[in-house]
Amino acid sequence: MTQKLFYILMTFVSVIAYGQVELRMKPDKSDYNGKEIVNLTITLELNGDNLEQQSKIQLPDLSKFSMIGSGSFNQAVRDPESNVAVEQYITRIALEPKQKGKIRIGSVLVTVNNKIYKTEPFDIFIRDVEKKTVAKNTDNDVYLNMEIEDKDVYQNQPTLAVLRVYSKNIDNLRKVKNINLPEQDNLNVHPVSFRRSEIDPSGVYNMPSQILSMFIVFPDESGFVEVPSVSASVNSYSNKNKIVSNKVKLNVKKLPEGSPDCFKNAVGNFKVDFYHEAKEKIEAKKPINIILKVSGEGNLSDMEIPKIQASPDYEVFAPKITSKVKTGVEGIKGYVLANYILIPNKAGVLNIKTEEFAFFNPAEKEYVNLGQETLNLTAFSHDQVLESRTTVEKVNEYTNTLLETVNSPVLKTTTFKVKEKSRFNWKVLFINLGILFGLLIAYLIFKNWQKKRDLKKVKSAPRDLGSVAETERAIRENLKTDVGDYFSYLENLKDSQNFDAFFKTAEELDSEVRNQYFQSSKEDFRQFLESYKGSLVAEEYRNLSQRIQIEKFTPVKSQEGISEILKDIINLYSQISK
Repeated sequence: MTQKLFYILMTFVSVIAYGQVELRMKPDKSDYNGKEIVNLTITLELNGDNLEQQSKIQLPDLSKFSMIGSGSFNQAVRDPESNVAVEQYITRIALEPKQKGKIRIGSVLVTVNNKIYKTEPFDIFIRDVEKKTVAKNTDNDVYLNMEIEDKDVYQNQPTLAVLRVYSKNIDNLRKVKNINLPEQDNLNVHPVSFRRSEIDPSGVYNMPSQILSMFIVFPDESGFVEVPSVSASVNSYSNKNKIVSNKVKLNVKKLPEGSPDCFKNAVGNFKVDFYHEAKEKIEAKKPINIILKVSGEGNLSDMEIPKIQASPDYEVFAPKITSKVKTGVEGIKGYVLANYILIPNKAGVLNIKTEEFAFFNPAEKEYVNLGQETLNLTAFSHDQVLESRTTVEKVNEYTNTLLETVNSPVLKTTTFKVKEKSRFNWKVLFINLGILFGLLIAYLIFKNWQKKRDLKKVKSAPRDLGSVAETERAIRENLKTDVGDYFSYLENLKDSQNFDAFFKTAEELDSEVRNQYFQSSKEDFRQFLESYKGSLVAEEYRNLSQRIQIEKFTPVKSQEGISEILKDIINLYSQISK
């Protein structure tokens, strides 16, 4: 009987060990101040082969927090002694509190093998929550706000920041000057544009607003990185006040593991070119120029470019770095050139290699290893270079040497140096012929136009000029804009997704139509439309102008939004130009 009880007890223990579920959630601490991030760690362990997770982990009500970021990790192992599979799921959540005081965090739920498991709720205490308001100048009632839409990025990946100013008094918006972008050791900031947008009369805070600048931020360390405030000054006749914007926290993700050994800090999409431009024969012991070019889009201005490897076959010196880059809303685009001076130590084949180069592509979320770039050149000795020259080239060299070293008492003979033989430049010939042909055509067109003008003067007879109203109507008919051509061109720009040219063409269309009615500003034109076309058309014109400005400065533009704007442009300007 005792033996039977022992077997039953061991069986019961093995069943419990075979199918055990453990779910727990805990914070990193229980007492926080308002500026600290609340980190919650959720752990789910499944001990056994017959356990099946039937639902995702269900979080409690977190409406009293702002979700900053989250990440998860899972691993599966098998105990070698008991041969039991153990699966572990770990999830970490970063929260920013919205209110202070005692906050209860509820239970986490999960369903395993038709059974619901949950954690015990617990309380945390928050002290002095930082209020999320834009910084302001109370004297002039001017507010600065820094807006960053994408706050979840990788290290050295750019994110766009937009600086906007608000004020109840529109005149104060024009007084904001001397914008100072943020500076911090763990951030690289590059300006995109300091061009101001048109004033939006109805902003987010029911106040007129205006975009002052746009810039991109490259965080170079992982974790929660705070972008410092942007400062500016408000200049008035009586004084000069300084205002600052709000701060923005970024959740900078650490780059994935498994990076190549040659990876340093390049994030984006790049390619490497390695070449020697000169066509002359390379002579040993004489310097040559080798160019290493890195082009693409990413953190071009801040990354480390590969170097030329040292070798006993040549001597290489520190390069001269030049760059041609353009900062845009998506990052820095262009190329960086490293111009190396290299001296071959011997005659023969030179095998010049660069360091391996790798970068992280955030769009594909993977590392790309471009490897080494190799350049094979042949260096010749001085005697070999002399033997390869023609008789004429040798005579020219001897003559130049003589003229350089011997000067006549009357005449400085170095001015008579014989130039090396060069090929005929056919490109220059064709360019000159093209210019002459263009001038000839322009002359013939001008003579034909002059002849037709003289003929019209002879045939035209004096006529009655009519009244002032008739004259104005005739002038307006001559100035009338063919809006149909603009509509077709805008349609093509929308289909090709050339949004910058689309908004520029829309501005040209508006200017042409205003000139047709002798109105210089948009406000005067709106009043004109209200008088002659009705208040409904004038209100449609005002709303359309605001929508165009908002969509123009939106960092991410949608095809549907552009299509709606084009449809409204066609409807409105067709009515105005009737």
